[in-house]
Amino acid sequence: MSDAPTDLDARLVCPPEMSESSGRRLGPFRHRETCRGCGSRSLERVLSLGPTALANAFLRSADQFDEEPVYPLDVHVCADCCLMQLLDVVDPAVLFREYIYVSGTSETVRAHNAALARCLVDRRGLQEGDLVVEIASNDGSLLKCFRECGTRTLGVEPAKNIAELARSDGIVTISRFFDSALAREIRAEHGPVSLVVANNVLAHVDEPRDFLQGCRTLLKGGVGLVVVEVPHVRDLLDRVEYDTIYHEHLSYFSATTICRLMSEAGLTVQGVEHISIHGGSLRVCASPSSPGEGTPDGVLEVLEAEEKAGLTRLGTYERFERQVEESRQATVQLLDSLRASDAAIAGYGAPAKGNTLLNYCDITTDQLPYTVDRNPLKVGLFTPGAHIPVLPYSVLSERRPDYLFLLAWNFAEEIMRQESAFADRGGQFILPVPQARMVTP
Repeated sequence: MSDAPTDLDARLVCPPEMSESSGRRLGPFRHRETCRGCGSRSLERVLSLGPTALANAFLRSADQFDEEPVYPLDVHVCADCCLMQLLDVVDPAVLFREYIYVSGTSETVRAHNAALARCLVDRRGLQEGDLVVEIASNDGSLLKCFRECGTRTLGVEPAKNIAELARSDGIVTISRFFDSALAREIRAEHGPVSLVVANNVLAHVDEPRDFLQGCRTLLKGGVGLVVVEVPHVRDLLDRVEYDTIYHEHLSYFSATTICRLMSEAGLTVQGVEHISIHGGSLRVCASPSSPGEGTPDGVLEVLEAEEKAGLTRLGTYERFERQVEESRQATVQLLDSLRASDAAIAGYGAPAKGNTLLNYCDITTDQLPYTVDRNPLKVGLFTPGAHIPVLPYSVLSERRPDYLFLLAWNFAEEIMRQESAFADRGGQFILPVPQARMVTP
């Protein structure tokens, strides 16, 4: 991500004071005219979630409610390359300079990080002097795992408050947005890099080709490796995971679209693996391209499977809006029926994805009086748009709700394991996607 926009085929939108559809103040944004994957202008809108508050812009007091800005949240698909994407781009400095998501609060993510670090260190035979760079390193949770494996580490994290958390744990961190220019600076100062990790960041980038070219610039000759994890658009479509759509997520990748971008950036994909984290993701490993090098058979098999699944056809994406609306109706009906029966409902988690769901379903404190979260940076705040209070996790034992509405459904197994006492006394969990339903562990 660069500090300044680089897309020449974009225009700054100076919005009216109020959104006609919501009656709320529109914030400024840039509207792209071209696909960020292939440059085509053949872009079809396949879903509109309406003017929506920024998913991580939590509010500190009720005094801020009336002045809270909203931004268009419309999803388009390129008719030429089938990259699913947002064209309305909010300034990354607004989105990321101060951040309240930290990756180290989830048991699932901590286990994922430890396993990933050990796997990559062993697979690449990394030694004590090898440098691992993580882009969007957050609080340094993953880099600490690499440090424990004996490598040198360097983080790049634009959110200054989160970068400071990493530094307090001894992780050297650069507080800037990553792009190819910064990559050249890092290589000049720190030398060539053995491994670049970029988990859950490529989807945030308005110029992904430049970002990947920067990753290639960092690498040590032809032996370095880039590892990227992104949510898989196939899971989003198959499981109607529309709540993973928010302004930070500009692109929704298939293996097909990401392989094309890697190739254009001078990288050859060596492997693609589907992993379960975050509702279904792709782990893509790539290295600098060599003359005459072909795509490995295992990667070709993944691309062929995506073609058979329809991910290279526009019609697959055009059906999504109807499925999203059906999911919304099921959520509203279930919550309204529980409210009518005087059941006590609490939210569990205050993730960014939850705010897309809350706002699109128009859920208020009448249906969901509060939610709880283990992240101390979110406790005491109000969710964007819906203004649901975020309370400390401890209130669950005090208020003893009948139902827990899992806004953080991607960690459902972890949550239900932790809340076994709640289930033992008859409590039930509600999962919102693909359609809202009550479950017991």
